[in-house]
Amino acid sequence: MGKIANRFAKRILLQTLFWLGVWFYFMYFFSYSSNNKDYAFWFSICLMPVTMITTYLVTSYLMPKYLVVKKYGLFALYLIYTLIISSYAIMLSIFGCFIILSDVDMDNVPPLSRNFWFVLALVYLVVGAVSAVRIMQLGYRSLNKAQALEKDMLQRELYVKDQELNYLKKQIHPHFLFNSLNTIYSLSVRRMENTPEVILKLSNLLDYLLYQASKPLTSLESEIAHLKDYVDLEKVRFRDTLVVDVDYHAPKTPISLPPMLLLPLVENAFKHGVMKDDKLQIKMSCSMEGDELRFQVINTAEIPTANSEGGIGLNNLRKRLQLLYPKRHQLETSYNEGVYTAELHIEDPQNTSNEEV
Repeated sequence: MGKIANRFAKRILLQTLFWLGVWFYFMYFFSYSSNNKDYAFWFSICLMPVTMITTYLVTSYLMPKYLVVKKYGLFALYLIYTLIISSYAIMLSIFGCFIILSDVDMDNVPPLSRNFWFVLALVYLVVGAVSAVRIMQLGYRSLNKAQALEKDMLQRELYVKDQELNYLKKQIHPHFLFNSLNTIYSLSVRRMENTPEVILKLSNLLDYLLYQASKPLTSLESEIAHLKDYVDLEKVRFRDTLVVDVDYHAPKTPISLPPMLLLPLVENAFKHGVMKDDKLQIKMSCSMEGDELRFQVINTAEIPTANSEGGIGLNNLRKRLQLLYPKRHQLETSYNEGVYTAELHIEDPQNTSNEEV
C-alpha cells in the first residue's frame, strides 16, 4: 500500500512540475515584446485549463480507447471534435482576457497573445508533445504486455509438453514390462533352467527404468549397454532361433540423450519380427556422424500390418521425438522383400527442446 501511495505522490509531483513548466513556457512567449507582464501572467493561467483538459482528453481517453485498439476512424472523428471544441475555448479565452484584463484597450495586450493562430499553435504544440510521449509509453506497454503474454504462452506450452512427455514415459515402462514378463512366462511354462538368469537380467533393466529413465538425459553408452541387456534377455527366450548383430561405433566425445529413446525400435523388431529360414534375424547399428545420431534396426518380417506400423511403442516414440526434437529428427520405416527397416536420425540429440523433462 505504501508503494502505491509513493508512486501516486511521485506521479502527481512530476505532473505538477510539468504543468508549471508549460505555464512558464506560455509566459515566456506572451511577454515577448511587451511590458505588460501582468497580462501575460494571467493570460497564461487562463490558457492552462483548456490546454490541460485537451491534453488529458487526447492522451488518457481517446488514445487508450480508440487508437490502441486500432479504431482509427473513431479516433480521428473524436479528435476532430476535440480540436474544434478546444479551438472555440481558446478563442473564448483570448476574448475574455482581452475584455477583463485590458479594459478593451488593444495597446495593453501583448502582440502574441492577440494572435489566435499563434496561441492555437502554442497550445497544440503542448498537446502534440505530450501525445507523442504517450504514444511511445503505450507502445512500450503494449510491447511488454505482448512479450509477457508470449512468455506465458510458452510456459504453458512447455508445461503441456512436460505432462505429455511424462505420460508417454509412463506408457513406455508398462509396455516394456509387459513384453519382458511374457518372455519370463514362456520360460516358466517350459520350465527352463535359465529362468532365474532371465529374472536377474529383467531386474537390472527395471533398475535402469526406475533410476535412469527418470532423468532428463542419460549417456549413449548407458543406453546401448541396456539395449544389449535387453537383447540378451530375448536371446534366452529365442535360444538358437535368434541371430542378432549389434554394430556400435562409440563417439569420440560423450553424447547424452533422453533415456528409453532407442529401446522401442528394438522392441518393435522382436515383437513383429518373423522367422526366416528358422531364424529371426535382427541387425542394429548406431553411430554419430558429425552432430547427428543415426540408429538403425533391421529385422526379418512379413508385410507390415496396420497394427505393426502403429503399435504403442512406435506411436509413443514418434510423439516423444516430436516433443523433444521438433524439426530436428527423422524416423523412417520401410519394408522390402521380407526385411523391415526402422531408421532414426536426430540432430544434436543432447539438446532437447525441453530440458526440464
